[in-house]
Amino acid sequence: MDPKTVGSVVKYGRWRFGMTKRAMGHSLVYSQLYPFKGLQNYTSGIIHHVRLTGLKPNTFYYYQCGDPSIPAMSDVHYFRTMPASGPRSYPGRIAIIGDLGLTYNTTSTIDHLMSNHPNLVLLIGDASYANLYLTNGTGADCYSCAFSDTPIHETYQPRWDYWGRFMQPLVSKVPLMMIEGNHEIEEQIEKKTFAAYSSRFAFPSEESGSSSTFYYSFNAGGIHFVMLGGYTDYNKSGDQYQWLKKDLAKVDRKVTPWLVATWHPPWYSTYTAHYREAECMRVAMEDLLYKYGVDIVFNGHVHAYERSNRVYNYNLDPCGPVHITIGDGGNREKMAITHADEPGNCPKPSTTLDKFMGGFCAFNFTSGPASGKFCWDRQPDYSAYRESSFGHGILEVKNETHALWTWYRNQDAYGTTGDVVYIVRQPDRCPVEPDVIN
Repeated sequence: MDPKTVGSVVKYGRWRFGMTKRAMGHSLVYSQLYPFKGLQNYTSGIIHHVRLTGLKPNTFYYYQCGDPSIPAMSDVHYFRTMPASGPRSYPGRIAIIGDLGLTYNTTSTIDHLMSNHPNLVLLIGDASYANLYLTNGTGADCYSCAFSDTPIHETYQPRWDYWGRFMQPLVSKVPLMMIEGNHEIEEQIEKKTFAAYSSRFAFPSEESGSSSTFYYSFNAGGIHFVMLGGYTDYNKSGDQYQWLKKDLAKVDRKVTPWLVATWHPPWYSTYTAHYREAECMRVAMEDLLYKYGVDIVFNGHVHAYERSNRVYNYNLDPCGPVHITIGDGGNREKMAITHADEPGNCPKPSTTLDKFMGGFCAFNFTSGPASGKFCWDRQPDYSAYRESSFGHGILEVKNETHALWTWYRNQDAYGTTGDVVYIVRQPDRCPVEPDVIN
């Protein structure tokens, strides 16, 4: 499997029988290796990355990829580019999914999602769940419960190949932007992590001034998306925080009025599962996101659906973002059901820290209705709607101030909505003045 023996070529154009443009890229293979006897190592097939240039906004393009010299070319596919950045220019429908996996529920989620004909898909971490399987392919809903004696957390990399083939009908024609989740960590020899994630997906890191695949940003019409890493350094002295400050300072709200942030572990989930697990990230970054007027935050990780009211520092705030947890894509770890505010369900603070990132920042509340407690004793004021059902969401930005958010349950008929709300920006009430960057 030598990448040098195969070309990375994409032929493309605006007409199916007129694909006169040609782009060359690069290819790679990655390995998942274990220093333990009996574990099966893995080397991927050849993965190709090709960047297309000179594309016009909001335009259909046909394309074919492969190596014409062999010859070995794919079928002809098509996609539509994003609209140009501007205050009156938005993608029609943006699908939001998280914690997807490869199960019966995953199939239902993607079927429902494709019936809504999205123009862009955001996957908020945890794609294939390959790390719920040993290297021999044996899997379980709870890895630590079933495989407590393994010398390292194994991962069955062929699940990534299966997942890619399953997703091809969608991602071959709709752009997909991915950010890492905890199931992408996949530790291997020499404590290497995130090999599959960083190799299989493409990221506009360089274009957005980032030095990492774990965080980056991009525009889609009049929306600026900030994709943040919950499993890399997020402290104020770290590279990610310093990059984020520069990125937010450069956002021109006259060009991209909407500012949307995503990362995997939620800050405002009321479920017992992963309750306040990302508190150190919130403490480090929330003030910065609030300063620059982030409108919406999307997270996964908790396997349920929840939408907040506008919130900042656990208090209702008309200028804070709406936080939406959409970790209900279909994973095999099953649904989160219990809430931390229900009797007997409040976890002990010492059990809530993120074992991969370390640190402990979750203390008892010091003000408000839950003052002196680690959990509320009722559904918190900032939690507007919550439900334990598999599904996906669709964001439709209508203009500079109004966006329609719709959540769809898998068990409902196609087109039936589970939660619908208009998210309204109030720039006059919550002004954001851009910093001057020299």
